[in-house]
Amino acid sequence: MFWRGVWGYLPANIVQGVVGFASIVLFTRLLSPEDFGRYALAFSVMTLAHVAVFSWLEAAMARFWAAQGPGAATRGHFASLYRTAFGLSLAFLAMTVLTAWIWPGDPLFRIALVAGLAGVPARSLVKLGQERYRAAGEVGKAAGLDIAVTIGGLAVGIAFAVAGWGAAAPLLGVGLAPLAALPFVLPGELRQARGGAFEPARVRGYAVYGYPIAASLALTVVLSSTDRFLLAAFMDEAAVGAYHAGYSIANRTLDVLFLWLGSAGQPALVMALERGGPERLKTAAREQLSTFLLIGLPAAAGVALVARPLSEVLIGEDLRIAAASVTPWIALSALLYGLTAYYFGQAFTLGKKTKLLLVAMAVPAAMNVLLNLILVPRFGLMGAAWATAASFGLGLLATQMIGRRVMTLPIPWENLIRCTVATAVMALVVARLPAIGGLAELALDATAGGAVYAAAALTLNAAGVRDVAARLLARRRKATA
Repeated sequence: MFWRGVWGYLPANIVQGVVGFASIVLFTRLLSPEDFGRYALAFSVMTLAHVAVFSWLEAAMARFWAAQGPGAATRGHFASLYRTAFGLSLAFLAMTVLTAWIWPGDPLFRIALVAGLAGVPARSLVKLGQERYRAAGEVGKAAGLDIAVTIGGLAVGIAFAVAGWGAAAPLLGVGLAPLAALPFVLPGELRQARGGAFEPARVRGYAVYGYPIAASLALTVVLSSTDRFLLAAFMDEAAVGAYHAGYSIANRTLDVLFLWLGSAGQPALVMALERGGPERLKTAAREQLSTFLLIGLPAAAGVALVARPLSEVLIGEDLRIAAASVTPWIALSALLYGLTAYYFGQAFTLGKKTKLLLVAMAVPAAMNVLLNLILVPRFGLMGAAWATAASFGLGLLATQMIGRRVMTLPIPWENLIRCTVATAVMALVVARLPAIGGLAELALDATAGGAVYAAAALTLNAAGVRDVAARLLARRRKATA
């Protein structure tokens, strides 16, 4: 199931990556630095609101669908989740209207904030359907929905930006695209609830499981957004825009990779545990982490190495110098977060001990606030980047140590060492290439780095890649014989 998901979700994640970079290229040029900073702040608030109100429902759909029996149990599952989602949506939209009415601050930020918040319920309903597709192994549906919403969101956001909507433009795209997708998703999902009754006890159980996950995700949002609000407080919106641009380059690259692998990996781990037991889970988990390391380590190092030419290609001239300075640290942060969220954090969801996940994430979230208060006033953007990297490192350690009490997920140390050595060889070569600037330097670094890493990984058999290549070659020879 893991590898079927890996290949099945690849097109969607390629689109995610392309659209993510296109968003940086276009919005850092279509919006002023101040508007880009307002957008970054409003996006952080919108994300926090989505997580706080709706993410527990999405987590329950992802975790409990496989455990439902056919018939009444499945109907009750869908009826309980969707009726709760509709009730929360109505309350959320009412609060959004109230926010628009009483907001006392910058009116331009208020417009952006309300635009982002208004789209949250539609995003959540689409996400519920997508989580069900993933849990059921319907890779094509999940990937297709993701592609449509991603491309649609960019197109709508660009249209509003050209029309002069400023900071609100990207957020309108984020909200209106899933709203347009709802007629294609919601009717089929609601049919599975037909004949089912709302079950308060079931919803309470889902809340006990899901709210700690939502709270831990909220703490992750705090980890990744405290710096923006403190930069706005101690500096200005333009500084927030520069930081968000650099953050987006590194984080988007790594997050797309880990989301790709996690989309396939999380349901595969659940299925392995539910239908194969602990031993099958350990085998699946070892394979997944090895794959994460094989891809994630060189990706993070590569983004850090090409920060300057990458910013020259992707980011508007007013923001690129400051953005490039923080990109390497954010690349490290994104790698640490990816390993935490998409691997070690799975111990809590698999073991259904999600309250401990909240404990694990509270430690780095508190440290992040403290470090930002200390470092941002003194070092500005670099202080925020250092605080983020240190906090995510602490989060990885806390999650791994506490998670072992719930369910031990293996660490393939030999593969970790081999992938690290292959990455180091690549980094030494790329660091010595000439700095010719722009797209030419980016292409040279990427081509040479990819070739060197591939050769080193094959030579060292990192994550068993040489064995896999040999098996694929043997199959091809057999098929053509």
